[in-house]
Amino acid sequence: MATRTKEKKTKYDASSIQVLKGLEAVRRRPGMYVGGTDQKALHHLVYEIVDNSIDEALAGRCDRIEVTIHSDSSVSVIDDGIGIPVDIHPTEKISALELIHTSLHSGGKFDNSAYKVSGGLHGVGAAAVNALSEWMVVTVKRDRYVWQQKYERGLPVTPVEKKRKMKRGEKTGTITTYKFDDTIFEEDAEYRFELLMNRFREMAFVTSGVHLKLADERISPLREMNFYFDGGVKSFVRYLNRNRKGLHEPVYAHKEVENIDVEVAIQYTDGIAVSEYAFANTIHTPDGGTHLTGVRTALTRVINSFARKNNFLKEKDKNFSSDDTREGVTAVVSVKHPDPQFESQTKVKLMNAEVSGIVASVTAEALSAYLEENPRDAKRIIERCLTSSRARAAARKARELVMRKSALESMTLPGKLADCTERDPSRSEIYIVEGDSAGGTAKQGRDRHFQAILPLRGKILNTERARLDKILANNEVKAMISALGTGIGESFDMSNLRYGRVIIMTDADVDGSHIRTLLLTFFFRYMPQLIEEGHLFIAQPPLYAIKEGKTIHYTYTEVENAALLQKLQNKKYGLQRYKGLGEMNAQQLWETTMDPSDRTLLQVTIEDAVSADRTFDMLMGSEVPPRRRFITTHASEVRNLDI
Repeated sequence: MATRTKEKKTKYDASSIQVLKGLEAVRRRPGMYVGGTDQKALHHLVYEIVDNSIDEALAGRCDRIEVTIHSDSSVSVIDDGIGIPVDIHPTEKISALELIHTSLHSGGKFDNSAYKVSGGLHGVGAAAVNALSEWMVVTVKRDRYVWQQKYERGLPVTPVEKKRKMKRGEKTGTITTYKFDDTIFEEDAEYRFELLMNRFREMAFVTSGVHLKLADERISPLREMNFYFDGGVKSFVRYLNRNRKGLHEPVYAHKEVENIDVEVAIQYTDGIAVSEYAFANTIHTPDGGTHLTGVRTALTRVINSFARKNNFLKEKDKNFSSDDTREGVTAVVSVKHPDPQFESQTKVKLMNAEVSGIVASVTAEALSAYLEENPRDAKRIIERCLTSSRARAAARKARELVMRKSALESMTLPGKLADCTERDPSRSEIYIVEGDSAGGTAKQGRDRHFQAILPLRGKILNTERARLDKILANNEVKAMISALGTGIGESFDMSNLRYGRVIIMTDADVDGSHIRTLLLTFFFRYMPQLIEEGHLFIAQPPLYAIKEGKTIHYTYTEVENAALLQKLQNKKYGLQRYKGLGEMNAQQLWETTMDPSDRTLLQVTIEDAVSADRTFDMLMGSEVPPRRRFITTHASEVRNLDI
């Protein structure tokens, strides 16, 4: 019989109500302001400061921005804008410089008096970065003097000081230098040059005429990248498609409607993947929004209208779907709005309802004119949509065969899947293993309670070059789809995922690397949600086993192995190089690669969609020269790869 115990009552009255003063709220809840405390949030600090400099460029007051990562991981952002005001605010009675960096929701972008358009809208960016920094120094050049103020963890430690008089010919501007607070951010969070480089390249494309420079002093020699583009998003589309074959010249439109500046570029390629990128006030909105919806609407409407008008589609034929008209397209849309509404402070999605219709109108006008004026290109585009429509119909039938829910359907789970007994996806995992031999070893070594094993025979289809109907005809791909339970394409449903961790386990050789790349290509193109929500991992089997007496040491990289051999140079030992998973017995495979208490898993992430899309297209696409250049350039690095 259950007994009921009396819980001690907790006092809850007016004294329980806390008021967080100043920037304390940012330090307590960084996720609300910069998205968290991980590496992504760390980079967001840089973006917030750079966005303020970009706003100066949009206002026509800045044409050069320099970002430097210093050897101590502090960051400097320098621009030649007008400089942050330093005079005393009429109501707050402190310098505007101090107000902007110590008070939330303060700034010059709440109306259009100082900035017609801007990316900084909430008056939070600079203050949030200051709050999450160990220290910050802001230097301003304006009003004939150089001014400076220092802060520590969001609090001013000096007044706004007049340091010196500006030299003859010296430009105005702002220099912000800060060091992130490592007591707030995760221990392994650090700046990645490639991630910042890709972001600033995007900014330079959508902010024509601005010179952006990125430098990294943490490595020797100094690493630098400079970006400057005059062609806007049209240049961006050419850049994205440099490893693909375009079917025509990019369709380009640039027009201002109702104080909203719209710039769009579209080009169809011979590839399968859809590459769409949307920007609002130069800020990349990875989740799209109303501006991207406008482009998609215009594409479908104009192509269907042109196909009907020119008899490509007969009266009995169905209209092209949005998926039909978007296959193989690369599209970039950039809008500059005086009052953009974003989904959150991190600005991942544009919400302004009126933007959709305006962008659709501008895109439709440009695309209609291009199709009428370029009949050969128009025919290529329409024929491509027809091919896509037929393939999609075939894929739909194939998908129904693979994913049929009937209880009598024998393919509900593949026969070679060794399932686990755990039915809670959050507590289970599946190993996708290269080869039946290694699959057999993994089945013997696993913990049957929560680990499932799916062996694959040989190399799966290269899904970068094949349409969905061909992909679904591949037995190994069908087995994966059936085992995971999510479906694919239009029927993909993350809630049906049967395993919380999907782990790719291949041999540590060239063939194993190729199979791993083929699998990653499939997941990136057809199940990206698995990656985005953190479900995809890569197992790390050892490269070597070193036997010293009765002790066996396992090493996972060439560097680690060399270091251990150096320590054992005066001792007797045996060295074994594992070329494949099948060379390990079940116990060794469990101890080194599958035991959760002692294994190493690499989580697959998509930190930069543009870079990932370009890399997969280059490595797995039909164009050989870019792939050859990549291999030649990085050949010397292969021996140091961890995976």
